[in-house]
Amino acid sequence: MIEELIVVEGKNDAHVVRRALGDVDILWTDGFGLTKEKLDYIAAIAERRGVIVFTDPDSVGEQIRERIRRYVPKAKHVYLNKKDARSMDNRDIGVENASPEDIRKAFQKVQKDFSSQSTSFEDSATFTIEDLYNAGLVGLAKSAQYRLAVGKILGLGDANAKQFLKRLNRFGINKEEFNSAVKEAFHGERL
Repeated sequence: MIEELIVVEGKNDAHVVRRALGDVDILWTDGFGLTKEKLDYIAAIAERRGVIVFTDPDSVGEQIRERIRRYVPKAKHVYLNKKDARSMDNRDIGVENASPEDIRKAFQKVQKDFSSQSTSFEDSATFTIEDLYNAGLVGLAKSAQYRLAVGKILGLGDANAKQFLKRLNRFGINKEEFNSAVKEAFHGERL
């Protein structure tokens, strides 16, 4: 049972998350209607029992997630891949379109943000862009596809190279986890 407050964007998201996870505590932001009062509430709950942010895998969802992350650095994060969040007609991307199984899988990979624990976080980053190049996650014709696969394995969601690198470092992924995920994603296909 998940004890943390789960923060989603809308009421429909809340319904599908409850269908997938059972009787969990959920707050929805009403999209960009995320008020200072709601942020204060989320911050207070984060101190008492924790918060998990689960927004849509689109630009609006990322903006809302980033706003919460800056205001509530102790929040944990769950990412859903765009493929798993597409509507049947491919016109919409959102948590409300995901299957209960995909939501449960996403919640098995809750990520804790470690970037707030150090003022020199950028200087102490484990991964560099060179690591992504060496792994084939940047610079190859299939790099985006490989990043997507590695991101799904690690619970980092869809991301361009720059965002992927930030997430690797922000969520404290270690080299062993990374190398294992890269190996699994490539299935012996690369070089």
